[in-house]
Amino acid sequence: MYSYNDFDEAFVRERVAQFSAQVERRIDGSLTEDEFKPLRLMNGLYLQLHAYMLRVAVPYGTLSAPQMRQLAYIADTWDKGYGHFTTRQNIQYNWPELKDVPAMLSALADVGMHAIQTSGNTIRNVTADQFAGAAADEIEDPRPVAELLRQWSTDHPEFQFLPRKFKIAVTGSSTDRAVTKAHDIGLRMVRNDAGEPGFEVIIGGGLGRTPMVGKIVRDFLPKADLLPYCEAIVSVYNVLGRRDNKYKARIKITVHENGLDVMRDKIEAAFAEKKAQFDGVDQEMLAEIEQHFAAPAFKTADTSGYEAARLANPAFRSWTDTNLAAHRADGYSIVSISIKKHGATPGDATSDQMGVMADLAEKYGHGELRISHEQNVILPHVHQSDLHAVYSALRAADLATANIGLISDIIACPGMDYCALATARSIPVAQEIAERFDELKLEHEVGPLKIKISGCINACGHHHVGHIGILGLDRAGVESYQITLGGSGMEDATIGERAGRGFSADEIVPAIERLVLGYLDLRHDADETFLEAYRRLGAAPFKAVLYPSDAKADAA
Repeated sequence: MYSYNDFDEAFVRERVAQFSAQVERRIDGSLTEDEFKPLRLMNGLYLQLHAYMLRVAVPYGTLSAPQMRQLAYIADTWDKGYGHFTTRQNIQYNWPELKDVPAMLSALADVGMHAIQTSGNTIRNVTADQFAGAAADEIEDPRPVAELLRQWSTDHPEFQFLPRKFKIAVTGSSTDRAVTKAHDIGLRMVRNDAGEPGFEVIIGGGLGRTPMVGKIVRDFLPKADLLPYCEAIVSVYNVLGRRDNKYKARIKITVHENGLDVMRDKIEAAFAEKKAQFDGVDQEMLAEIEQHFAAPAFKTADTSGYEAARLANPAFRSWTDTNLAAHRADGYSIVSISIKKHGATPGDATSDQMGVMADLAEKYGHGELRISHEQNVILPHVHQSDLHAVYSALRAADLATANIGLISDIIACPGMDYCALATARSIPVAQEIAERFDELKLEHEVGPLKIKISGCINACGHHHVGHIGILGLDRAGVESYQITLGGSGMEDATIGERAGRGFSADEIVPAIERLVLGYLDLRHDADETFLEAYRRLGAAPFKAVLYPSDAKADAA
């Protein structure tokens, strides 16, 4: 993992001191809220429905055990004993008092963390595959590149006032676990014909009001060219991006209005200039950064106890079936910890749970944790001989729900319970769906199914790329929920299709139940997933299940 050097430490401490003075001026009235707003947003502080909210960066989703423990301490000391992990691999504190924010930022700095550029029209927290550095299908660990991008983008003088916020995602695998095609820049590691690693570069992806799948601007970019090429992309966008309409200011609109070929030509021309200016300095930085990401000293141990425990304990076996992923090292597994117990708030973890996860990382996971964009926590390196002990500790902490990738593993934004932009609630809908399918005991029979819920058109819950997406809207003061079908955020990225008219808050859970039960009747066999069935059959049979009265009327 990357550790702050003297420059990083001094930089973050200076920002804390600067913002502390600004907070004092806001409290004593020297600054109005309008004057304070751009200052607080530069430091990740929002004003939500009920209180301020502090969004803390977790760069490329990687945390150390001491950092996770510090997040728990902050939750206990200055919030309400919990934090909320987001689809941007960040953590949010929803109830801080303004006077306490400087102390929170100082506590973050104590463990090499900050909240810089988690808001505003700038380059946001760089996200990555949550299995980076561990996945069996990975070409290379992409986190050194993500760290290089973080250092380059932080306080970059040219990119602090972009037309709109800008998001970058990177993966080192052919399996896209980072939703790269829904980002302003998506970077997917590939190999060229000579077997050399480089990146497929995608631009213009994004969800929100105008969802678009990103377009490939370069099939193969050598690793050595990545930073000047990214700077070229952002520079071109900074010039061409619209500033007259914030809804048309994202790079996806810039690509759409100018065309991919025009954008590519301008980016390549800017790249030729940028590459000469960098003169290899970025590669020297990358070489230094890579030293921080050496693989841990993997152990060798007998795994027969793991297999015996699986045979003896059905609950443990179920957990291993859903919550483990293949690791690149023999005898190891990647453990996904679900923080979505049925009926819980997706993404919320208590300080006690954070402490347990930090302890497990320290004892069994080589000190590392990851946050996934799906709002779960990962122990990337666990030897199979330790899996039963990890499971037992998780179960004691109420963290052993065996539902990763299943219907209750729902992505949901905070919705109208917290967010000032939301037009409907997300959290209660997610809770009710999870509880209903737990009651039906069908979750494992249904199999892999991604439900994603957003409380407004900004799509923080990624509903556009859900197999089943739910969008909450306000219809004349009443919450209404639209359903989209067939979306995907993987390498086959697809924007879901709107099914039809919306459902009221009372109708949405029964509608999802009809839809899923209908899928069980429609699928070819037990191995055909919801997404596969939808792509094979098309929308019509699913719409008939969702809107049975319409189907009867058509038949008549």
